[in-house]
Amino acid sequence: MPDEEIIELFNMRSEQAIARTSQRYGAYIKKIAYNILNNTADCEECENDVYNTAWNRIPPERPLSLKAFLGRIARNTALDMYRYKTAGKRGGVGELLVELDECIPSGQSVEEAAETKELAEHINNFLSGISKTKRIVFVRRYWYSESVREIAARLGFGESKVKSMLMRTRNELKKYLERQGVAV
Repeated sequence: MPDEEIIELFNMRSEQAIARTSQRYGAYIKKIAYNILNNTADCEECENDVYNTAWNRIPPERPLSLKAFLGRIARNTALDMYRYKTAGKRGGVGELLVELDECIPSGQSVEEAAETKELAEHINNFLSGISKTKRIVFVRRYWYSESVREIAARLGFGESKVKSMLMRTRNELKKYLERQGVAV
Protein backbone atom coordinates (compact mmCIF):
# COMPACT_ATOMS: atom_id res chain seq x y z
CA MET A 1 0.00 0.00 0.00
CA PRO A 2 1.45 3.41 -0.95
CA ASP A 3 2.38 5.90 1.75
CA GLU A 4 -0.35 8.32 0.69
CA GLU A 5 -3.01 5.68 1.35
CA ILE A 6 -1.51 4.82 4.74
CA ILE A 7 -1.50 8.50 5.69
CA GLU A 8 -5.12 8.75 4.60
CA LEU A 9 -5.95 5.80 6.90
CA PHE A 10 -4.35 7.75 9.76
CA ASN A 11 -6.40 10.81 8.81
CA MET A 12 -9.59 8.70 8.85
CA ARG A 13 -8.51 7.31 12.27
CA SER A 14 -8.68 3.76 10.89
CA GLU A 15 -6.88 1.11 12.95
CA GLN A 16 -5.75 -0.34 9.62
CA ALA A 17 -3.24 2.52 9.52
CA ILE A 18 -1.16 0.84 12.21
CA ALA A 19 -1.40 -2.60 10.60
CA ARG A 20 -0.39 -1.25 7.17
CA THR A 21 2.42 0.81 8.68
CA SER A 22 3.69 -2.25 10.51
CA GLN A 23 3.61 -4.35 7.33
CA ARG A 24 5.48 -1.76 5.31
CA TYR A 25 7.87 -0.24 7.85
CA GLY A 26 7.99 -2.57 10.86
CA ALA A 27 11.38 -4.09 9.97
CA TYR A 28 12.80 -0.62 9.23
CA ILE A 29 11.65 0.72 12.61
CA LYS A 30 12.98 -2.33 14.46
CA LYS A 31 16.36 -2.06 12.74
CA ILE A 32 16.77 1.58 13.78
CA ALA A 33 15.72 0.76 17.34
CA TYR A 34 17.92 -2.33 17.57
CA ASN A 35 21.01 -0.44 16.39
CA ILE A 36 20.53 1.91 19.33
CA LEU A 37 19.08 -0.36 22.02
CA ASN A 38 20.60 -3.74 21.12
CA ASN A 39 17.69 -5.47 22.89
CA THR A 40 14.79 -7.19 21.14
CA ALA A 41 12.21 -6.56 23.86
CA ASP A 42 13.11 -2.87 24.02
CA CYS A 43 12.87 -2.69 20.21
CA GLU A 44 9.34 -4.07 20.29
CA GLU A 45 8.36 -1.54 22.93
CA CYS A 46 9.97 1.20 20.87
CA GLU A 47 8.13 0.05 17.75
CA ASN A 48 4.80 0.25 19.58
CA ASP A 49 5.70 3.72 20.85
CA VAL A 50 6.46 4.78 17.26
CA TYR A 51 3.03 3.66 16.09
CA ASN A 52 1.39 5.45 19.03
CA THR A 53 3.31 8.66 18.31
CA ALA A 54 2.44 8.48 14.61
CA TRP A 55 -1.23 7.92 15.52
CA ASN A 56 -1.18 11.02 17.73
CA ARG A 57 0.69 13.21 15.23
CA ILE A 58 -1.17 12.28 12.01
CA PRO A 59 -3.32 14.37 11.82
CA PRO A 60 -2.65 17.24 12.20
CA GLU A 61 0.75 16.60 10.61
CA ARG A 62 0.91 15.24 7.09
CA PRO A 63 4.45 13.96 6.47
CA LEU A 64 5.94 14.36 3.02
CA SER A 65 7.88 11.11 3.51
CA LEU A 66 6.25 8.57 5.81
CA LYS A 67 9.46 6.52 5.96
CA ALA A 68 11.56 9.51 7.08
CA PHE A 69 8.83 10.57 9.52
CA LEU A 70 8.69 7.12 11.12
CA GLY A 71 12.48 6.79 11.07
CA ARG A 72 12.90 10.01 12.96
CA ILE A 73 10.29 9.03 15.53
CA ALA A 74 11.95 5.61 15.90
CA ARG A 75 15.39 7.09 16.36
CA ASN A 76 14.25 9.70 18.89
CA THR A 77 12.16 7.16 20.81
CA ALA A 78 15.04 4.67 20.93
CA LEU A 79 17.50 7.36 22.03
CA ASP A 80 15.13 8.47 24.81
CA MET A 81 14.74 4.86 25.93
CA TYR A 82 18.50 4.34 25.77
CA ARG A 83 19.18 7.44 27.88
CA TYR A 84 16.60 6.35 30.44
CA LYS A 85 17.95 2.80 30.72
CA THR A 86 21.62 3.74 30.77
CA ALA A 87 21.63 6.90 32.84
CA GLY A 88 25.11 7.22 34.28
CA LYS A 89 26.61 4.38 32.20
CA ARG A 90 29.02 4.43 29.23
CA GLY A 91 29.18 2.49 25.96
CA GLY A 92 26.75 1.76 23.15
CA VAL A 93 25.25 4.90 21.66
CA GLY A 94 27.35 6.90 24.11
CA GLU A 95 30.32 6.05 21.90
CA LEU A 96 28.61 7.69 18.93
CA LEU A 97 27.95 10.83 20.91
CA VAL A 98 31.56 10.95 22.11
CA GLU A 99 32.76 10.63 18.49
CA LEU A 100 30.69 13.66 17.51
CA ASP A 101 31.44 15.70 20.65
CA GLU A 102 34.48 17.33 19.05
CA CYS A 103 32.61 18.74 16.08
CA ILE A 104 29.05 19.37 17.29
CA PRO A 105 28.20 21.62 20.24
CA SER A 106 26.22 19.91 22.98
CA GLY A 107 23.70 21.09 25.56
CA GLN A 108 19.96 21.45 25.75
CA SER A 109 19.24 24.86 27.21
CA VAL A 110 16.39 26.85 25.71
CA GLU A 111 18.86 29.07 23.86
CA GLU A 112 20.74 26.08 22.47
CA ALA A 113 17.53 24.34 21.49
CA ALA A 114 16.62 27.42 19.42
CA GLU A 115 19.90 27.01 17.52
CA THR A 116 19.27 23.32 16.78
CA LYS A 117 17.42 24.00 13.53
CA GLU A 118 20.23 26.22 12.28
CA LEU A 119 22.80 23.56 13.20
CA ALA A 120 20.77 20.90 11.37
CA GLU A 121 20.75 23.10 8.25
CA HIS A 122 24.52 23.51 8.46
CA ILE A 123 25.00 19.75 8.80
CA ASN A 124 22.65 19.08 5.87
CA ASN A 125 24.56 21.58 3.74
CA PHE A 126 27.85 19.96 4.73
CA LEU A 127 26.55 16.49 3.89
CA SER A 128 25.26 17.62 0.50
CA GLY A 129 28.76 18.89 -0.33
CA ILE A 130 30.70 15.69 0.36
CA SER A 131 30.99 12.54 -1.74
CA LYS A 132 28.12 10.08 -1.80
CA THR A 133 30.25 7.38 -0.18
CA LYS A 134 31.31 9.62 2.71
CA ARG A 135 27.71 10.72 3.18
CA ILE A 136 26.45 7.12 3.25
CA VAL A 137 29.09 6.10 5.81
CA PHE A 138 28.39 9.16 7.98
CA VAL A 139 24.60 8.77 7.94
CA ARG A 140 24.75 5.01 8.50
CA ARG A 141 26.96 5.57 11.54
CA TYR A 142 25.38 8.62 13.12
CA TRP A 143 21.74 8.41 12.05
CA TYR A 144 21.13 4.65 11.86
CA SER A 145 23.70 3.89 14.59
CA GLU A 146 25.22 1.06 12.57
CA SER A 147 28.51 -0.35 13.78
CA VAL A 148 31.72 0.17 11.84
CA ARG A 149 31.69 -3.55 11.08
CA GLU A 150 28.16 -3.39 9.60
CA ILE A 151 29.04 -0.39 7.44
CA ALA A 152 32.24 -2.02 6.22
CA ALA A 153 30.40 -5.23 5.30
CA ARG A 154 27.59 -3.32 3.57
CA LEU A 155 29.99 -1.27 1.44
CA GLY A 156 32.71 -3.87 0.94
CA PHE A 157 35.34 -1.83 2.81
CA GLY A 158 37.74 -2.78 5.56
CA GLU A 159 36.86 -1.58 9.03
CA SER A 160 39.98 0.57 9.18
CA LYS A 161 38.89 2.38 6.01
CA VAL A 162 35.48 3.12 7.53
CA LYS A 163 37.03 4.35 10.79
CA SER A 164 39.44 6.55 8.88
CA MET A 165 36.66 7.91 6.66
CA LEU A 166 34.53 8.71 9.72
CA MET A 167 37.39 10.47 11.48
CA ARG A 168 38.20 12.57 8.41
CA THR A 169 34.54 13.42 7.85
CA ARG A 170 34.12 14.49 11.50
CA ASN A 171 37.21 16.70 11.17
CA GLU A 172 35.85 18.20 7.95
CA LEU A 173 32.48 18.80 9.63
CA LYS A 174 34.16 20.52 12.56
CA LYS A 175 36.10 22.85 10.23
CA TYR A 176 32.96 23.51 8.15
CA LEU A 177 30.93 24.42 11.26
CA GLU A 178 33.69 26.71 12.49
CA ARG A 179 33.73 28.49 9.11
CA GLN A 180 29.96 28.93 9.42
CA GLY A 181 30.42 30.63 12.78
CA VAL A 182 29.13 27.76 14.91
CA ALA A 183 30.94 27.60 18.24
CA VAL A 184 32.37 24.08 18.50
